[in-house]
Amino acid sequence: MTVLVTGSRGRVGSTLLGLLNAAGIEARAASKSPGDLSPPPGVEAVRCDLGDPETFDTALAGVDSVFLYAEAAHIDAFADRARAAGVEHVVLLSSSSVLAPDAATNPIAASHLAVERALEKAAADGSFEATHLQPGAFATNALGWSHAIRSTGVVDLPYPGSHADPIHERDVAEAAFAVLTEPRLRGSSYLLTGPESLDFTEQLAVLAKVTGRAIEARAVSPEDWKASVAPYIPAACADALLSYWARHDGKPVPTTRTVEELTGRPGRTFADWAGDHADAFRAA
Repeated sequence: MTVLVTGSRGRVGSTLLGLLNAAGIEARAASKSPGDLSPPPGVEAVRCDLGDPETFDTALAGVDSVFLYAEAAHIDAFADRARAAGVEHVVLLSSSSVLAPDAATNPIAASHLAVERALEKAAADGSFEATHLQPGAFATNALGWSHAIRSTGVVDLPYPGSHADPIHERDVAEAAFAVLTEPRLRGSSYLLTGPESLDFTEQLAVLAKVTGRAIEARAVSPEDWKASVAPYIPAACADALLSYWARHDGKPVPTTRTVEELTGRPGRTFADWAGDHADAFRAA
């Protein structure tokens, strides 16, 4: 089996490459800038820009399975080229946001949903199988607080009591490895969460314990937060995040045991993640 891993610069993709390589499974690291990759020894790096269909055929040649990031721009072309190349299985890194009632119009969910639907349509004739991984909140979202924690120890939050289900990126990679290597798991959608629902103040308390420093959650207005992130978060996405946080303010979110069911091991806690990434939050 040969697996093409798109988005190999990402935390999930790079971890998955290591898992496949350690298991003796041939993997191909794909990126629009393959020269920037550092794959495991013996793993080929290829150019596959999901925004450029002209890169698809070479990347897909001889590939049996694909780990795919949810880029919707040319998903129909990608599915067509995968079918032509003889790909048997596509595992999509989707999002739990596709399960929301407003997913088709939500700027965060819409691209993931479009890719899911395109793959399902392409797979309808049985030429390949499509499996959707739908993780909730990535624990790595907390890295967005790292500068504030290192510099002032104060994090501005519009909804400090909003809950999330933070999942370790390694758990997502291990779930992907499971569905890529176990045929009986193919063709389904899997909702992945961390093992616990934590609000933002609880997550900051975990980071404070791990780093040994005081961290304050400072409540700010949604308007002030949106203005502060305007240089790097589009207004529509900021509004979607604010709406999500408002809906989950003070309300724990449901969690699943899907990671354990797929991998045979309980999901890692946010404290586990914080311990793995503690240096990102410590002052230099």
